[in-house]
Amino acid sequence: MAMTSSAYSFMESLRGSEEHNKLMKVRLIEWRKDETVTRIEKPTRLLRARSLGYKAKQGFVVARVRVAKGGLNKERPNKGRRPKRMGVYGYSPGKSHKWIAEERAARKFPNLEVLGSYYVAEDGQHKYYEVIMVDPFHPSIKSSEQLKWLDSPTNRRRVFRGLTSSGKKGRGLRKSRGLKGTLAYKMKRKQKERELRLRHEASKYYRLDNYPRIPGK
Repeated sequence: MAMTSSAYSFMESLRGSEEHNKLMKVRLIEWRKDETVTRIEKPTRLLRARSLGYKAKQGFVVARVRVAKGGLNKERPNKGRRPKRMGVYGYSPGKSHKWIAEERAARKFPNLEVLGSYYVAEDGQHKYYEVIMVDPFHPSIKSSEQLKWLDSPTNRRRVFRGLTSSGKKGRGLRKSRGLKGTLAYKMKRKQKERELRLRHEASKYYRLDNYPRIPGK
């Protein structure tokens, strides 16, 4: 006897389908016109929001946040050097886009605490996340056994101290992966590769060591 699937699993199964992709294209056109942080009435992905602790009651706020894709660019130096050594391109942010979205939502609503967030959609220039926030001073939240821990002073501004799920992942506190996959681990690995290379590939001595004779003579 086949078991019937729940409404939540049915809604998640529609993600990635042709009808869902057409709907998201129409939504993205409208979302581009909104502000960077926009408060919404209800979450787009109900199953993911419920798994993070969302409940349809007073004290909960859901916000959609837009974050620009790609890395960061630094100011171009005005002194002479070849383009490779300009140090302008190829700088990735020290935080994930999801963590940045949570911080932007927390700055927009300073009286709320971030409970969690999840990915919604993306286009060619931006990624969109929905952030679940809670009012820790609301009577319905203070009386809840599952959420009253947010009223503790130790959880104030938790998103800016890396205490959310995405913050702990960026700090390498996940038990399964640890520091692997974090930006700090990648930078240490690149630094070690530079030290083992000793000489730069374009230096004069490197070229002389790799040619049997001096080029041009």
